[in-house]
Amino acid sequence: MIRGLYTAASGMLAQQRRHDAISNNISNMQTPGYKQDSAALRSFPEMLIHLMESGTGNGPAARQIGALNTGVFVDELMPSFVQGDLMNTNQPGDLALQSNIQVVMNGQTIVFDQSGKAVVDGEVIQQPQAFFTVLGADGEPRYTRDGRFRLSEAGQLTTVNGEPVLGANGQPIMLADLSLDQVYIADNGALMNRTNGIALGQLLISRIDRPYELIREGHGSYRLPADAGQAVPVAVADQVVVRQGYLERSNVDASQAMVDMMTALRLYEANQKVIQSYDQTLEKAVNEIGRI
Repeated sequence: MIRGLYTAASGMLAQQRRHDAISNNISNMQTPGYKQDSAALRSFPEMLIHLMESGTGNGPAARQIGALNTGVFVDELMPSFVQGDLMNTNQPGDLALQSNIQVVMNGQTIVFDQSGKAVVDGEVIQQPQAFFTVLGADGEPRYTRDGRFRLSEAGQLTTVNGEPVLGANGQPIMLADLSLDQVYIADNGALMNRTNGIALGQLLISRIDRPYELIREGHGSYRLPADAGQAVPVAVADQVVVRQGYLERSNVDASQAMVDMMTALRLYEANQKVIQSYDQTLEKAVNEIGRI
């Protein structure tokens, strides 16, 4: 009976974490470039139950009752890097990425599903994704789809959080004595002076082959784990386009998020009822059966 209490309690904790993840998705519905998280649930290892006092001494062999799951937990939060819709802002500092990077294996182009995954010979393949590259506070690169870029007082191109935007040479992009209205950004990320056509630099658009390994750091930024290697610049054939004057909306589906939130709430309440039932049963065992 006590085992059942722990099983129901683990279910409540798992649904609480799932509810928190969905709430975070809903609160970031208006955040440009935000990628929603989904809670991946996993059960604890099964236990094989035997009948008590069977298979002892000279008695009959142990009698198996069956397998029992002892609970569930949130294994990890899985981000979805599905392309979000583009929103026209007509602001020269707003940039959006349209990414549809294809992967060819054994001469065949892999077809990815709506979640950005494909199964090839039993192996799960993730669709590579493209990101703007910015400089973190620790001097290491960070990756973002939030293209709300601004000019600092020193003429440096930065994100809304003040992180310098990196160019193809790995250095922050400087646009001294220019305003963003004077800068044209081509589909390939090249920056040019609108007046005289002089090249001003090139955005560093990084390709992440395994985006689900990225670690979310807040403010729309991600970093690669230490053992994941380095990102590589996108190639011409990667089908990645930069759109100036646009922002990528979050890929949160509002209606589906509300359905998932209600489901998590109902499952939380169901586990709560189970715990209440166990509590009432234990109360009877202590206060009534104990008197006999």
